[in-house]
Amino acid sequence: MRTVRGWFQDTAGGLPARFWYLWTGTLINRLGSFVLVFLAIYLTQERGFSASQAGLVIGLWGVGGAVGTTIGGTLADRWGRRPTLFTAQLGGAVMMLALGLARPLWAVALGALLLGAFAEAARPAFGAMMIDVVPEKDRLRAFSLNYWAINLGFASAAVLAGFAAQAGYLLLFIIDAATTLVTALIIFTRVGETRRARPVSKGAAAPTGALRTILADRVFLGFVALNLFAALIFLQHISMLPIAMGDSGLSPATYGTVIALNGVLIVVGQLFVPRLIRGRSRSHVLALAALVTGVGFGLTAFAEAAWFYGLTVLIWTLGEMLQSPSNATLIAELSPGELRGRYQGVFSLSWQIAGAAAPILGGLIREHAGNSTLWVGCAILGGAMAVAHLISGPARERRAVALRSVATPTEPVTVIEPPAPQAAEAAAISPAEPAHAN
Repeated sequence: MRTVRGWFQDTAGGLPARFWYLWTGTLINRLGSFVLVFLAIYLTQERGFSASQAGLVIGLWGVGGAVGTTIGGTLADRWGRRPTLFTAQLGGAVMMLALGLARPLWAVALGALLLGAFAEAARPAFGAMMIDVVPEKDRLRAFSLNYWAINLGFASAAVLAGFAAQAGYLLLFIIDAATTLVTALIIFTRVGETRRARPVSKGAAAPTGALRTILADRVFLGFVALNLFAALIFLQHISMLPIAMGDSGLSPATYGTVIALNGVLIVVGQLFVPRLIRGRSRSHVLALAALVTGVGFGLTAFAEAAWFYGLTVLIWTLGEMLQSPSNATLIAELSPGELRGRYQGVFSLSWQIAGAAAPILGGLIREHAGNSTLWVGCAILGGAMAVAHLISGPARERRAVALRSVATPTEPVTVIEPPAPQAAEAAAISPAEPAHAN
């Protein structure tokens, strides 16, 4: 019992109360993330659109997301985390309902475009807020816990959405909008603004030169490029993997069961990852993650039976579990405080680009070079990324150390809006209580 209590304290204890409000918002939001799970089925079966029309709508969602994450990152730094996040989530809730009520193709397409923009505009602000409220020494644990909540909520949503859809697809949109709004209210009322106004020192980048600063940051852009390649591999699981399993004579239901192993493994094992990788070289962890991910997807070339596909999912999920918290802590340390939102936005943009490119590239390779070439190519790319992480890792760590030294307070720092008293927050939600880590 004492060992369990010690593990729990080591995993979830001592984190700021405001982190737990963010964590709770993440879980609630993901529990209601119904629409994206069933959007393709809704568009083709309920609305009667063709496969190409459904693809256009989903693609416009991605285009909107690319625009939204860029704007959201800028606003998070200039306007503030809280107003940006609240506005984006409020707009997302409204557009979610509008999309559910839309009927003509043009209205559905416009709704998807705007919904993608609002939904993704919230991500940089949320990421910056998470970095703001969690001390550097606790970020690995905090990001792992938040990632765990994301997967627990999303896995539960996939099951709950099936029951909700039986009562009518509009209910999916209503619940999704409601949970988004609840999340916005929790963060707006309980977390407060976290952005700090820092005096601009001589030689520091002014806000108007933020884009120029990011484009000149070769260490950061190299890290973003590596994440783009990782995303191109990873997103094959929702584009080419179901097609490959179909060619093996397996049903969509079997694909759903196999891919559910990803969420189950993360929910069961992610909380143990921080202790496993703590104190280890992040470059080595990220290299291992890339290699394991590549091997997992590469083995898909030899899969025919459901159990073999399930094995490949378990392998690349292990790589994902190693990569996610290491990525999150590293991007936090590579982001200058005054440009944190915009750095988060550029990093998120790599996922948006991969979301649009992965199915296109995967389809072209599969069509012209064959199924095996696609998956073996993923393995080769994963190996190349592992080498790239080992080579570029020392430069990233030097940059992180340099930014930490600059961020060390040597002069007064003005807080734009003071946070709520810690005593009141601790009374409202205690991070030491087991209920907050469920």
